[in-house]
Parts: sequence; structure tokens; C-alpha cells
Amino acid sequence: MTDARPKLVLASASPRRLGLLAQVGIDPDHLHPTDVDETPLKAELPRQLALRLARDKAEAALAWSRREPDWTGAFILAADTVVAVGRRILPKAETVADAESCLRLLSGRSHRVWTAIGLVTPAGTIKTRLVETRLRFKRLSAAEITAYIASDEWRGKAGGYAVQGFAGGFVVKLIGSYPSVVGLPLAETLALLDGAGYPVRVGWTTPLVPVV
Repeated sequence: MTDARPKLVLASASPRRLGLLAQVGIDPDHLHPTDVDETPLKAELPRQLALRLARDKAEAALAWSRREPDWTGAFILAADTVVAVGRRILPKAETVADAESCLRLLSGRSHRVWTAIGLVTPAGTIKTRLVETRLRFKRLSAAEITAYIASDEWRGKAGGYAVQGFAGGFVVKLIGSYPSVVGLPLAETLALLDGAGYPVRVGWTTPLVPVV
């Protein structure tokens, strides 16, 4: 029997995004992480950066799919998450200095997390959605910062922390979408896919097949 379900490509190597999709019964057929320059433009606002990067990733994956007969015409889902304090965009921490700087800035303060979704439809059009979530961290002690740095959980994470891990204990207030802070706003992603014609609920009654 031929599977009539349209193909879905996740333009990301993030295990968090893959796990979030699995949580709501969506099983991408392929993972194709993209390599785009994530450097903010001069005077670019955090929300603008998130949207631009999600679109850039979607466009890069679309260009790849057009060279691959097996994936031409597939749905392609891309996303990007940006953490900011006011207009200040925090880096994806790659060094201890990055992580310490982020944590000291976030300690006892409110910040925003913007996650943008870019969806390529089979027709080749790109639809986007932006989700804002506001968080507040408790005031962090030097011991907490030192311990968190030692955990290495922050590495590669926007803002220098992973809310789904140990840093969940730093959050005293969250207004918005928790999964968006993890990396993918589920309600908005489902709505975008559903509106574009992807069968978002078929996985609720069908076992998921491992992605290739």
C-alpha cells in the first residue's frame, strides 16, 4: 500500500525540536539542518532576527529540496529562537564566558524569547509565524551560576540556558508558550501545518516511524 501522507522535512538537527514534534504525533520523514549566518544585522530587533533566520533556513532547505527528487514538493519546517533583554540579543553560548555573561544578565530580570517558524508548502511558498514568550529568572547566586556552568547544559543554547533542564529551576514567571522557549511553539506549528494542508493528527492513531 502506498503511503499518501505528504512528506515533511525538518530543517534542523535539534533533538529538542524533533522531540517536541514527536510529542504531538508528528514524525518528520527527513532531517536537513541548514547552515546560515546567524549574525544580527545592524540595529536589527530580536523579533526581526528570529523571523529572518527562520525564513533563511526555510529558503536554504527549499533550495536543497529542489535538487533532490525524493524531497521536491515536501513540506519543510524551519525555526529559530532568539533570547533578548530589551533590544539586546543574547548569543547562543559557545564558551564559558558567553554563558556566564548571559546568566549574570538574566539573573533577577525579565527577558523575552522569540521563536519564529518558517513553513515551506509543496507549492514552494513560505509561511511564517512568530511567538513571543516572557520569562523572569530568580536572582541567581554565584554558586548556582558556577554549578550551571559546570553542567555544560548551556552549550549552544540561545541565552546560555535550557529551560527544559536544570535552568527550569531558575524560572519564577513565564507568560506565553513553554515549548516555544524549548525551541518550537507547538500550537502555532500545528496551526501552520494544518492550514497548509498537512495532516497533523494522523500520528495520533498511527505509530511513529523513526526518521531517516
